Amino acid sequence: MSRFPLYAIDTAPEQSKPVLQQLQQTFGIVPNIAAKMAASPVLINGFIGLFQRVHTSSLSEAQIQVLLLTNAVTNASEWAVAFHSALALQQGVEHADVDAIRAGGVPHGAQDAALSTLARALIETRGRIGEMEQERFIAAGFRAEQILEVIAVVAASTITNYTGSVTQPPLEAPFETFAWRAGAR
Repeated sequence: MSRFPLYAIDTAPEQSKPVLQQLQQTFGIVPNIAAKMAASPVLINGFIGLFQRVHTSSLSEAQIQVLLLTNAVTNASEWAVAFHSALALQQGVEHADVDAIRAGGVPHGAQDAALSTLARALIETRGRIGEMEQERFIAAGFRAEQILEVIAVVAASTITNYTGSVTQPPLEAPFETFAWRAGAR
């Protein structure tokens, strides 16, 4: 038996229920990772606040999915890789780019490659990127302040990636075709 149950909206702690309801409205389901996260109202409420801000940044939804998928692969979060593979494709990210990220590579387009490369560098260096990484990102057409937005996306995805690694949520049927194993890259 898991120490982290899959909560439903009606069984979750009271302070977690509004977030689960919001996610139900957004995705049409309560993602299993959120159902596990609901055990901690502190975690799920902190996550949703950051999640909402990230999705109102200057980055497009497709760019955010490139980042979230890159982060999931870099953090070896199997549930998140499957989930964000599906969402990236829904947001118009090319199938070849999704496959490249899932294999540990970068997307073809210069901006998506710069996003993916910066996110991976931030995770692998624990935020200690140098001037050269920042300049490459800006040279791809981004503004300096967007580096900080990428940090926010990395922070939001770290919450889900670590939660997935600790709680091992089952993969929902709609995402099974995107199943990924950490040793696969």
